[in-house]
Amino acid sequence: MTARSAARVGDQIRDVNADRSGIVTDMSDGTYVLRPVHGGGTWWTVSDPTHLEVTMTREQRAAEGRV
Repeated sequence: MTARSAARVGDQIRDVNADRSGIVTDMSDGTYVLRPVHGGGTWWTVSDPTHLEVTMTREQRAAEGRV
């Protein structure tokens, strides 16, 4: 886990309320747009980011070749 708590575009997160992991793809007017970490699947939005846990920052993902 990372020390940074506020999710940013490109971060891998755990959505505790939805019990899903995803990647933040966009943020607009306080709404986060999330996609599954692997493969296709349904994208979802979150208006209250307090239940999003950053599991890997974009920088960490890039260092591992995941971006």
